[in-house]
Amino acid sequence: MAYITLFFTAFFSATLLPGSSEVILTAMVAKGEYLLWLLWLCATLGNVLGSCVNYWLGTQVMRFKERKWFPVSQKNIDKATAHFEKYGVYSLLFAWLPIVGDPLTVVGGIFKVRWWTFLWIVSLGKGARYLVVLAFALGLDTLV
Repeated sequence: MAYITLFFTAFFSATLLPGSSEVILTAMVAKGEYLLWLLWLCATLGNVLGSCVNYWLGTQVMRFKERKWFPVSQKNIDKATAHFEKYGVYSLLFAWLPIVGDPLTVVGGIFKVRWWTFLWIVSLGKGARYLVVLAFALGLDTLV
């Protein structure tokens, strides 16, 4: 059950909803009762799948941009477009970053980045982030 909790915490943390899967992961590592590779897998898989939801939302969202209730201004859309055109798909490596990472995955959907490219780049970045979280939770001295 704890692995499932971590998966869903990571999933919701990757969507535009607030959450902090790193805290749950660190607590589970500190408890010492769980398989580290399975913790990493659950957190990474949940977080990547949450980003896939953002990607899908991005593929759908622009059809509503002319509506009054649309939450993003044209100025912000232009700013995101300029950033994405400047740095390209490899900016998705930073999808793990707080605040900017989740919207970045939506932008990937808006620009219709090839699905497999999106999946590999986001998985790489998020998987690496959770490895770092695991390393710090264990203490770097125990890994050497």
